[in-house]
Amino acid sequence: MHHHHGHGHGHEHDHTREGNQKGLLIALIITTGIMVLEFFGGLITNSLALLSDSGHMLSDASSLALSLAAMWIAGRAASSSKTFGYYRFEILAALLNGTTLFLIAGFIVYEAYGRLLEPPAVASGTMMVIAFIGLLANLLSAWALINKGDVKENVNLRSAYLHVLGDALGSVGAIIAGAIMLWFDWYWADPLISVFVALLILKSAWGIITHTVHILMEGAPSGMDVQKVRVTLESIAGIRNVHDLHIWTITSGMNSLSCHILIEDEEDDQKILQKAIDILEEEFHIKHTTIQVERSQLRHGEVHG
Repeated sequence: MHHHHGHGHGHEHDHTREGNQKGLLIALIITTGIMVLEFFGGLITNSLALLSDSGHMLSDASSLALSLAAMWIAGRAASSSKTFGYYRFEILAALLNGTTLFLIAGFIVYEAYGRLLEPPAVASGTMMVIAFIGLLANLLSAWALINKGDVKENVNLRSAYLHVLGDALGSVGAIIAGAIMLWFDWYWADPLISVFVALLILKSAWGIITHTVHILMEGAPSGMDVQKVRVTLESIAGIRNVHDLHIWTITSGMNSLSCHILIEDEEDDQKILQKAIDILEEEFHIKHTTIQVERSQLRHGEVHG
């Protein structure tokens, strides 16, 4: 006997998605504007810290646009060939964002190496003003994403948020480098700060990549104790054992579970099934479940993993 349960989840998911899209759109408009300002500012002042930050912002604007597109595509209805719909596109977008962060960080380090050997003069005062405007804009974008969207649970939104946060750090770095150059004429501070920012970018990028790859490999949701789920289900009166248990993430905030439960022959299968569904939703927040109920005379082939 099969049971599939996933009602009432769609509306809640759509409401969160709407907030996520608003936050992303606000952040995208702000980021694009500041990217243009920092790019021309970097050219005028000859600052790698500003240019690297604008390069980072270009990746941000792209990642925010990609995240928005991913949400729009993910919102498309399921089809006969895509039975889960297009939700996974958000995870692919987050993976691409993480990868672009890696490439940008590598380019910044490469540029900084040449400048450390021969530090050029930088118009530090102008650079600081532009970097400060950039910082304010980044903080505004971060606020829009936190206030409107779900940066904690949605990996696609979190990847965009980390891009924006990396930008804010880049702006702070550019301000510090500008102050050092203004007061001491130490022009090596510009490429040095750029390297520091690049390392911070790499750290956040690695986190995004490992998390998205884990989801694409059908890994158990982060923070989910699969053994605890099994033990909890097996503690329900009438259940002899739980086998072929799989828990995975379809997209951020949407986890799925499938399992077989072997029950005592004389037990009411519908009551046990309902109890299992309720426990999975209440204790583990898994709303998308497929449970096969079996009695002693029936055993199904298992997928070993």
